[in-house]
Amino acid sequence: MKFIHLGDVHLGAKPDSSYPWSKERELEIWSGFREVIEACNKGQVDLLLIAGDFFHKQPLVRELKEANYILSQLENTKVVIIAGNHDYISPRSNYIKFEWCKNVHMLMEDKISSVYFEDLNTQVYGLSYHKREIKDPILDKVEIQNKERINILLAHGGTPSNIPMDVKEIERKGFDYIALGHIHKPQQLGERMAYAGSMEPLDKNETGKRGFIRGQIIKKNQDSILTFDFIEHARRQYIPIKLQVHD
Repeated sequence: MKFIHLGDVHLGAKPDSSYPWSKERELEIWSGFREVIEACNKGQVDLLLIAGDFFHKQPLVRELKEANYILSQLENTKVVIIAGNHDYISPRSNYIKFEWCKNVHMLMEDKISSVYFEDLNTQVYGLSYHKREIKDPILDKVEIQNKERINILLAHGGTPSNIPMDVKEIERKGFDYIALGHIHKPQQLGERMAYAGSMEPLDKNETGKRGFIRGQIIKKNQDSILTFDFIEHARRQYIPIKLQVHD
């Protein structure tokens, strides 16, 4: 099963808002997302995982429609989305009544739920934020239903105010891959757990490479082989430059 793991896409964000190039950067985030869809089609990816903060704030209906149209261009890829602390599902959220295209599945509940894809023998677990902060280590309570399936945990958090995590405890649950969002710096936490990071750098503090994770899981009975790597994709990069200034 081939997958792409996107972290914090932040559609609608306006990086460097006080500068004349801000509008161009806003459009680049949308363009970068479209290119990920093209990569899914070209690479015959089975599953696209979006680990929260798909939008930078509560999404407008027109933004949802645009994102849905882009996702509808996927040829054979299924999509699982969760809401993060930026685009959390408030009582008036446009997420609530929105109808995604048939290949997109959003885990709407504020407690652990899952979606099973029989043709991929893959079950994805996760939850969405319904408020800006979740201080309960709620992922400690997740349990795998069937260990002969490919089991993936899709989660957004890892800080005291946003679903604190005991990394070793979560790894012991036995997931074949744990796809994380919220931390914008791409990083691998364990053999089967990683933050994809933000798809584009959103401010000058986000130095270094940005992009997404591409991987594959092969499973037989309860044994699985996971391979994944980070794919640099961002249009821009913030680079600190030291200058020696004289009188």
